Amino acid sequence: MEIRPILSALLRNKTGPLLVAMQVALSLAILANALHIVSERRDVAARPSGLLDEASTFYFAVRNLNQDTPEQMLSTIKRELEVLRAVPGVVSVAQVSQMPMSQSGGTTSVAADYRQQRESGYASTYFSGDSLVKTLGLKLVEGRDFLPQEIPEVNEQTNAEVPKLVILTKPLADKLWPGAPAVGKTMYFGTGSGATGAQVVGVVEGLMSAHAELGDTGISSLIMPARQYGQGGAMYAIRSEAGQRDRVMQEAEQALRKSSATPMILRIKTVEDDRKDRYRADTALSWMLVTVSVLLLLITCSGIVGMASLWVNQRRKQIGVRRALGARKLDILRYFIVENVMITSAGVLGGVLLGVGLNALLVSRLEMSRLPLPYLVAGAAVFWAIGILSAYGPAWRAAGISPALATRST
Repeated sequence: MEIRPILSALLRNKTGPLLVAMQVALSLAILANALHIVSERRDVAARPSGLLDEASTFYFAVRNLNQDTPEQMLSTIKRELEVLRAVPGVVSVAQVSQMPMSQSGGTTSVAADYRQQRESGYASTYFSGDSLVKTLGLKLVEGRDFLPQEIPEVNEQTNAEVPKLVILTKPLADKLWPGAPAVGKTMYFGTGSGATGAQVVGVVEGLMSAHAELGDTGISSLIMPARQYGQGGAMYAIRSEAGQRDRVMQEAEQALRKSSATPMILRIKTVEDDRKDRYRADTALSWMLVTVSVLLLLITCSGIVGMASLWVNQRRKQIGVRRALGARKLDILRYFIVENVMITSAGVLGGVLLGVGLNALLVSRLEMSRLPLPYLVAGAAVFWAIGILSAYGPAWRAAGISPALATRST
């Protein structure tokens, strides 16, 4: 079959084919970018936190009332730690200042040298009076954990001194000293003459920040040894045995409340809940874009089917004449299929160009990554398949029209 007659027929009636091609182009551009965004959002939401077992990890934020002195607060923290460690099923407990993905915590500027003009970056700061490496199941890739005698007791009301030892995450260590070991080096908080230093004793593979920011900041964290007290409350990270989290949570809460002679305000949350809350907007956006993509595909299919059906009805006599002159059903079917493939191909070409342009706009405005070529290739294949399948029904009906019926005057 020659392409020229089909192209000539399309050029004589440009409006319908042009509308279908534009619809395909717009749908392809939106679909490719939408699915790219969905993939990015899901990758972000699935980023590892660095914890050994998120499903077994939870934490308490406790505030005891009627405590007047810092010494009473320190004594209460030590007592509560012992109470929690005694609960059956508890693997490890650590006092901690913040938790990954909790969306509440502090950050600090860091530098490899205090003489730098600008800081090297920012890091999420974790203070712990116990082994946070053990409790969260962090993987040490260099150096060691803090020793018990290296963890000072710090009254937050009177002591603002920064601990002299620190454990870094691998991404932060690589940012400060690319390609070189970090253990033994001195990291500085800030720059200039007022910067304070801390010696790196260990590097963990990962520990997500409290706010789980996008980019390097979200995976740049540091741990400092300090049993902080004096602010009237404490936070305890707890890892239970696998499958025992819910029971341990309930028994730990009961044990804490029973151990205290004064009222307490206690908030319980799991790491899984924090992950859901942190990425709730990303999940909602993903589902919204998936829904839009499905609707676009359905609308495009409907448009192609409707247009193909209209062309069949408009060319019934032409089909009948061709059948009377000896055209087979296969010839009629192939004619309409090729016609729709040509229209779809024009739409796909326009969609690829429009998709690249839309992605360039998103990259410049929203700091997204470049649209990978496979998304456009897959999108083109999908719309070619849609063009063929959507046109097949009307084309098959056209091929079944008898010459006598098609050429009958109405």
